[in-house]
Amino acid sequence: MSSVNQFAYVPNTSTYKFAYGGAIPNMAIRNMPSDTNWTRWTMLNDGEYYRMYFFKGSSANTLYQAAFNPATSSYEFGFNSIPELQITGAPPDADASSLSMLYDSSTSTYRLYLRRLGSPTVLYQFGFNRETNHYEYGYNSIPTLNVTGAPPDTDWHRWSMLFDGSNYRLYAFKVGSTDTFYQFAFNRQTNHYEFGYDSIPELTLVGTPANSNLTSMSMLFGQGDYRFYFQTI
Repeated sequence: MSSVNQFAYVPNTSTYKFAYGGAIPNMAIRNMPSDTNWTRWTMLNDGEYYRMYFFKGSSANTLYQAAFNPATSSYEFGFNSIPELQITGAPPDADASSLSMLYDSSTSTYRLYLRRLGSPTVLYQFGFNRETNHYEYGYNSIPTLNVTGAPPDTDWHRWSMLFDGSNYRLYAFKVGSTDTFYQFAFNRQTNHYEFGYDSIPELTLVGTPANSNLTSMSMLFGQGDYRFYFQTI
């Protein structure tokens, strides 16, 4: 059984602090299938549930879904969720070694993102089609998005996205750092994610527990708070 450590943004600073503001410090992840790929995961909040997703084994098109159960204070496979989801129509050069997701409350659309192989600043966008229960490439979405202005030391292996009701945001660690990450936001005039656009360009983690797995990250916006997560070792 794995778990996640939870940080929250400290308002009017450039800091995310572990267990800040009454955030539950650590939450177990329960009942996941035996072939869950723990290294490829992401999270979102849809206004009702905090949700967590993992790829199935070595698959590039099958996800497992869990959601936070307040009764147990843990993420549980299939709790108020479709347990297994499909990704369809992905371009042949979509990189499934990592993913990010967010809930777009402006269109009531769950969105999924994969990077382009060899071009980490190009994103492929998928939308969840409730008629098929699939994440479909380009569904209710701009199919391809560019990320511009990224510092040369951006670590594209550790990245995440969220929607805060106003801005679509993207985050990625600084290469070699365990506490510093960069912030981008979507500029509707250019249709690009731009480094520092309407954002604090550089953010810092404070109080990271020693049992945190620093090789990947996830973020979401829920109940008015920006939150950051590491899985535990």
